[in-house]
Amino acid sequence: MNESSASPHAVPATPARCEYTYAFLLLRVFLGLRTLMAGLEKFEANRSFSTANYADNMTRMATGISNNSVIPLWAAKAFALPLGYLLAFLGIAILLGIKSRCALFVSGLVYTGLAFGLMAVQEGEGVAWIGVQVLMFAVALMLASHDRFAVWRDKA
Repeated sequence: MNESSASPHAVPATPARCEYTYAFLLLRVFLGLRTLMAGLEKFEANRSFSTANYADNMTRMATGISNNSVIPLWAAKAFALPLGYLLAFLGIAILLGIKSRCALFVSGLVYTGLAFGLMAVQEGEGVAWIGVQVLMFAVALMLASHDRFAVWRDKA
């Protein structure tokens, strides 16, 4: 048998284009849901969701980060106060495929900022989990050219 003949069990060198599309869709759905839920959970306290809970939760988070690190309170609050709204917005944008590349990139930056806050308070396990999510955002960005199910596509 010569080398040019193809074996019936040969695996193609690259996956079919639809596999990239489905891989991106899976990542987009997961990351969109994760980001949306991360935003919505900031509004919860005692099984109740409200903007009052949100203000309390974010102020408490900013104060905790500031008290246990070198990050000043004003900087922690500037990051924390819009965080829940931003995460919910980005989660919806990712889920629907609204400017996916931009939404994924900004979400990755937000998660990197969250990781920085955890690094400042030496919360290694949380940093590792967020690092995995940032890696998922990076992979999704690499597959974004295969986005076939989007409400508003990025220009290539």
